[in-house]
Amino acid sequence: MPAETFGPGFKFLPRKEVLTYEEIARLARIFVSLGVHKLRITGGEPLVRADLPELIEQLAAIPGADDIALTTNGHLLEKFAAPLARAGLRRATVSLDSHDPAVFKQMSGGVSAPERVLRGIDAAVAAGLGPIKINCVVQRGVNDHTLVDLAARFRGTGQIVRFIEYMDVGTANGWELAQVVPAREIVARISERFPLEPADPNYQGEVARRWRYRDGEGEIGVISSVTKPFCGDCTRARLSAEGSLVTCLFATTGRDLKTPLRAGASDDELRAVITGVWGRRRDRYSEERSALAASRAGQRIEMFRLGG
Repeated sequence: MPAETFGPGFKFLPRKEVLTYEEIARLARIFVSLGVHKLRITGGEPLVRADLPELIEQLAAIPGADDIALTTNGHLLEKFAAPLARAGLRRATVSLDSHDPAVFKQMSGGVSAPERVLRGIDAAVAAGLGPIKINCVVQRGVNDHTLVDLAARFRGTGQIVRFIEYMDVGTANGWELAQVVPAREIVARISERFPLEPADPNYQGEVARRWRYRDGEGEIGVISSVTKPFCGDCTRARLSAEGSLVTCLFATTGRDLKTPLRAGASDDELRAVITGVWGRRRDRYSEERSALAASRAGQRIEMFRLGG
């Protein structure tokens, strides 16, 4: 969330406009009844929400929700890893674009420090949330010179670094195609120092292409939504904090579920709305980026509202 926009004077959503934990859990139960079995809490930064373990506990109690995960910037993870695990969290993904202090400060706005994030990762491992996935967005000229060192930092630890092509999510990051380091280049750079070989996906629709070290010291993942889009395999729906159902990370709008929810709609009625939206979705932004980018300029929902 850019500091120049979201400084001390910024007025965030009033609490009444944000879904309660009970409302989130009710909608999650409906999604699970439709076949969803993985639930991920993301953001923004989810650990700034008060009493987050209470939400995790409610979600973990839903029959069929067998994979409860969290994506975080790691700043508060050292404090919350154990309580979240006790509440039913199964896995954690941590954003860490570089463990070089200067590069980290440049990319994060100086709010945290890599040492603090690394302590959070250690706490998550100790709490049983591993293997931890470490997400690194690779931006040419900014942090691409540190990606091999980041791979080396976690090689042999059991944790999995996932390198992500820099994407034009939202409108605030000033994205340019020239800043993208293609997946093939990422793999080539790491493989030059630590030889890699392709590994089979864990499941259909897995967004990261898996590569394992030939010497058996673990694996990395590479997410190539710019150079090799995977829209056709996407099975992700997103529920924003204010209750919008969004079917694509690059969407310009979502479907309001909060209004019918608070107006007394039954589970069946909400289920009908959700299936109607899902049945009509035709999202292919990453496959049609060149044609759609200009038409959606200034309109896409910002990343901090949707998560990854």
